[in-house]
Amino acid sequence: MAMKEYILKMNNITKVFPGVKALDNVNFQVENGEIHCLVGENGAGKSTLMKVLSGVYPFGEYSGDIILDGSVRKFAGISDSEKAGIAIIYQELALVPEMTVYENIYLGHEIKKGRLIDWNETILQAGEALKKVRLNNLNPATKVKDLGVGKRQLVEIAKALSKNVKLLILDEPTAALNEDDSENLLELLRELKEHGVTSIMISHKIKEVIEIADNVTVLRDGRTVASMSARDGGILEGNIIKHMVGREIENIYPKRNVQKYEEKTLEVNNWNACDSKTGREILKDMSFFVKKGEIVGIAGLMGAGRTELAHSIFGNPDEYRISGDLYVMGQKKHFRGPHEAIKAGVAYVTEDRKGNGLILISDIKTNITIANLKALAKQGIVNENEEVKTANYYKGSLDIKAPSIEQKLENLSGGNQQKVSLGKWLYVKPKVLILDEPTRGIDVGAKYEIYTLMNRLVEDGMSIIMISSELPEIMGMSDRIYVVSDGRITGELPAEGATQEKIMEMATN
Repeated sequence: MAMKEYILKMNNITKVFPGVKALDNVNFQVENGEIHCLVGENGAGKSTLMKVLSGVYPFGEYSGDIILDGSVRKFAGISDSEKAGIAIIYQELALVPEMTVYENIYLGHEIKKGRLIDWNETILQAGEALKKVRLNNLNPATKVKDLGVGKRQLVEIAKALSKNVKLLILDEPTAALNEDDSENLLELLRELKEHGVTSIMISHKIKEVIEIADNVTVLRDGRTVASMSARDGGILEGNIIKHMVGREIENIYPKRNVQKYEEKTLEVNNWNACDSKTGREILKDMSFFVKKGEIVGIAGLMGAGRTELAHSIFGNPDEYRISGDLYVMGQKKHFRGPHEAIKAGVAYVTEDRKGNGLILISDIKTNITIANLKALAKQGIVNENEEVKTANYYKGSLDIKAPSIEQKLENLSGGNQQKVSLGKWLYVKPKVLILDEPTRGIDVGAKYEIYTLMNRLVEDGMSIIMISSELPEIMGMSDRIYVVSDGRITGELPAEGATQEKIMEMATN
């Protein structure tokens, strides 16, 4: 048997933040020319380990050794790791929307002729980099803001390849992609592997990990707990989940006691929406309903109109011109803004919790109570004792893992941030809760906790509308499923009779 050739060894890496040991003697090894997946629950230390590797946390801020190509390396910053052939692509893409593709690709390592930038060579070389990521037909002069999420991700990879990368790190690269774009990205990683590029990929999508990985390392609570190899058939879903959460999870989608109610809590009829600025038709003649104690799934491809449906119901008059009828608890409504939707008992948990859902620089207490401060105020003055009591109640009932309610959200894992987002909207006591991609970017253990919470809420009589790009999630958690395509509802299915094939057939109608 041939000796394994390692491009990277990270030995006994320890990283401490104030009051938290994020990495505790982690050992991590990557073979030359492989695709290595790094998995673990939110807060397990995956991103922290990669930030140590890429120089975001420079030498001196951690202990342990980084050995790259057989030599111990001590990176003082990202520029040092890039010179060594390491490139990292974060979940939140670092492109400048107002700049062109070619400007973004060579931003920070410009091609110069003398002291001036050689723009002709820059455009030429950018075109070559785009070919390597299958964007042959993309004009390098296109502005990034005019690209979809999938193409932006590929431009980020093209930027990394332009730096002669030999070790490519991708942090949740498919989290915001639809199935086609995700598969295209995975196929690209296979092609890069054939051309000698080694990849480390962080992912919460277990099936994706099984499909792409040569080797898998599992972190839990800042420690290395398992390594698995495709060579010996050891990369199995059950094994990965067991090591991630420290226990067996027999059913990822927990069962619940279904109570049959006939009362419709929310109904829309002949619902149409146009873009207020351009007049473009977005939603066309949509009709659907959700009953008390029911989870209704909304499925469809990215861009089909799922999120726009949620936005238009929740009340965004500056964004959309609406026609059609909306009923909440049998009463006809027309929300002129989210404040009226909240007052009527409708809450919306956005898909973009970091951008639109939460105030990351603020603490748990503020984020949980901010949507319903009136309940804590007398004569316009907030009762701080009641605010603390309320925030502690939701921290406990949602099992938000943090030292206290004073903890800033930017220091929480994705799963705990999502729980805070849920707590914020549960505090307004909604009758209908719209969840847009409720488990995007969070690990399997946190997903299970959120699914269990959803079941508890509908057992207590709440109605949930769940938008999700993950078809197994839609089928595993919904009572009924509506499928959206090109701004229309193209089908309705009971969960028992739904298959991914049926849903995709309707979604591509």
